[in-house]
Amino acid sequence: MKKPALAYIGIGLMGWPMVKRLRGLGYPIAVHDIAPAQLELARGAGARVASSPAEAVAGAEFVVLNLPTPHAVEAAVFGDNGVAPAMRAPQLLVDFSTITVEQGRDYAARLRERCGCAWVDAPVSGGPPASGAGTLTVMAGGDAADIERLAPFMADVSARCTHMGPVGAGLTAKMLNQLIVGCVHAVMAEAASMAEAAGIDAARLPECLAGGHADGSLLQRLYPRMVARDFAPQGYARQLRKDLEMVSDYAAALGTPAPMLTQALALYRKLIEAGGSELDTSAVFTLYEKRQL
Repeated sequence: MKKPALAYIGIGLMGWPMVKRLRGLGYPIAVHDIAPAQLELARGAGARVASSPAEAVAGAEFVVLNLPTPHAVEAAVFGDNGVAPAMRAPQLLVDFSTITVEQGRDYAARLRERCGCAWVDAPVSGGPPASGAGTLTVMAGGDAADIERLAPFMADVSARCTHMGPVGAGLTAKMLNQLIVGCVHAVMAEAASMAEAAGIDAARLPECLAGGHADGSLLQRLYPRMVARDFAPQGYARQLRKDLEMVSDYAAALGTPAPMLTQALALYRKLIEAGGSELDTSAVFTLYEKRQL
């Protein structure tokens, strides 16, 4: 079955593994990124390198964004040489980025007004390994017909894609995902610190607790990296801090209490202040190790 052509904007920590996989599956892809080294990687995988987001759009069925900040998303879509002026219906925009719920809804409305094209917010969870393996978890918001049209593509990038409702619903689910992830990161760091202080073999805790109520992917995959002091980024600490700031603002707007979130966010703010912005999210453990609490 012929794969749809993609315009892919943002081939960084999450985008590059996905582009590499999709090229291997036969997707024609035009890419754009602000980092020349990333463009060369994509060129080596057989992607067409575009000089701007607008140039990447030509011939694409889906325009895909995988960008680190709301500002980057807005610039790629509505900035100089952004995709919005170049897009024409029935082209469809799919945004894998994590932005605020209101920004997602606003950008979707602006895109439809500008060029008549639909927007699907599709934030993800799973990190670069899942992006490269096609096993991401996708939380999607958009029209049912658009989600159905994307189903074969989503099957190639994810193990699970859940349509949560209209535009913005996927981003709402991602806010809740990051609330849980951020708090569990802090708990994992606390557990590792206590295990080492208690004198047990801290590295065996995931084996010991496997199958119990405390088990989960973070215990099996994140916790061992803390104990091993492996903080090479699979997800940047600054990105999780950014996401937790969004969740905090969203909780305040909803009027819902979030004391656990407040504590996790405080830890990530300290980690960034201590110079850990480019480390992996698991580096929150260093605050416990260095007693910087």
